[in-house]
Amino acid sequence: MSEKTITWEAKEYVQKDKKAGWYVGLIFVGLVFIALGVLMRWWSFIALIAVSVLALIVYSVRPARDLKYRLDSTGLTEGKSRKYNFVDYRSFGILADGEHFAIVLQPRKRFSGRVRVYFPTEDGEKIVDAFGAHLPMETVKLDFIDKLVNFLRI
Repeated sequence: MSEKTITWEAKEYVQKDKKAGWYVGLIFVGLVFIALGVLMRWWSFIALIAVSVLALIVYSVRPARDLKYRLDSTGLTEGKSRKYNFVDYRSFGILADGEHFAIVLQPRKRFSGRVRVYFPTEDGEKIVDAFGAHLPMETVKLDFIDKLVNFLRI
């Protein structure tokens, strides 16, 4: 039985709109933590907070890239080089992120991260069927980090 290859293009993540208040709040919280670090003389902590705030600002203004995906009998390829083999994942699920849908791959290894891949709604059925031919489907629940990221609109 020959399996066909499915290709699609999607954003790497859902870009959430942030108003000026979000940036002001981030900088305020960063300054509060830096002041705490100065009082406690935790110089490494101060550097970590400053770099983290700067990284969050840079990450939040960077537009999401359009990525090309290819799904075949061995797994999912993202772009030209990133390969997610089916054997490395125990299951998959579907996650609704507003009006966008994503496949979430659950890793076999305990401390490996989940993989979230967005797909266009019109190709959803054939993409889900292709994943279902190789991995069992299970309900995906947002973990603490996912809920925190959604709350912070990162």
